[in-house]
Amino acid sequence: MDMKELITAIFADSIAAKHTFLQEQLDVLIRAIEEIARALTAGGKILLFGNGGSAADAQHIAAEFVNRYLMERAPLPAIALTTDTSVLTAIVNDYGPADLFAKQIRALGKAGDVAIAISTSGNSVNVLKGIEACRDLGIRTIGLTGGRGGAMAGMVDYLLCVSATSTTPRIQETHLLIGHVICEMVEHLLSRHSVSCSVAGGERHGKATGS
Repeated sequence: MDMKELITAIFADSIAAKHTFLQEQLDVLIRAIEEIARALTAGGKILLFGNGGSAADAQHIAAEFVNRYLMERAPLPAIALTTDTSVLTAIVNDYGPADLFAKQIRALGKAGDVAIAISTSGNSVNVLKGIEACRDLGIRTIGLTGGRGGAMAGMVDYLLCVSATSTTPRIQETHLLIGHVICEMVEHLLSRHSVSCSVAGGERHGKATGS
């Protein structure tokens, strides 16, 4: 197989992984998006965490929320637990890598927040301990994983699992698309909520003025 054929096969595999995910998990994805929108509307925040490429995905998605994705809007609170080198190295040095995310969640998280935990295998120990910390605090959890979901499958509130036939690169590519879809749909839902509140507020103001 020459390079052109190899590249074509890689693109085909990536498209197939995304298509299969969409067919299998669209309803779960919608529920997860609605959970995030509810949390943000109620004053909660998003916590994101993962290792390696999944750490990069966590940072990427957090940045889209804090800055903007497609719409001009107020910044949305999202924290990637993979960015503060002093905190990361202190935890690893004093407690070990298994506690990397759990300690940050216990420090920064609260009931009403939503956590997005990312692990292609679903078995990363520090990610699983982070999910456990979320459960202890009443934080709703969304798991992005692959294969059969690993241990994560039985722990999160919303499991977004890329097909068992996909390789790690195809899983990660699909995770990034899922992250972008989440950002775009949350913006869409919050913009509708904002318009509804503005209209309702205007009606109340109008009645008060006319009384």
